[in-house]
Amino acid sequence: MKKWLPAILILGLLLLAGTYAANLNNRLVELDEGVSSQWGNVESSYQRRADLIPNIVNTAKGYAEFEQETLTRVIEARSKATAVTIDPSNITPQQLEQFQEVQSGLSSALARLLAVFERYPDLKANENFKELINELERTENRINVERNRYNDEARKLNIEVKQFPAKIFAGMLGFDERAYFEADEGTEDAPTVEFDFGS
Repeated sequence: MKKWLPAILILGLLLLAGTYAANLNNRLVELDEGVSSQWGNVESSYQRRADLIPNIVNTAKGYAEFEQETLTRVIEARSKATAVTIDPSNITPQQLEQFQEVQSGLSSALARLLAVFERYPDLKANENFKELINELERTENRINVERNRYNDEARKLNIEVKQFPAKIFAGMLGFDERAYFEADEGTEDAPTVEFDFGS
């Protein structure tokens, strides 16, 4: 019996390690799917914004004097933004940075469009255009919410992957950390607001 004791102990340890690895794998799969699912919500929100843009541009085009250059920039920025795709199971910081860069370009183009829009009272009075702009603002809010939720899901997975002893097995099981959305450069600085009350 004594000569079988080491073999029984080794078998018991292997069984414990196997059970732990199986449970860990199941937990990591669940967390990984949460991140991927939330990434789908992020993409869906950005797609919603991209789908609104042609309607906004077409409505603005109806006003002959509206700045064509601004509309062209919005269309080009939309094209770049919809061309970047990311595999949700393998989001790297570099991919997320590229994604954010093109989305920021589109946000800037839209901000310029909205600034120009303020100079056209007839366009501002157009109910269809006003509703499209309101829908765009709601979509921008939705994008922010979905990005925050994605970061929450990524945080849960990243914590699990980094903690001991999961850290030892996570890489072997094919699970890595996920990148986070970060604030765009310069957003930490408060904008300067100046009022000109005339002389």
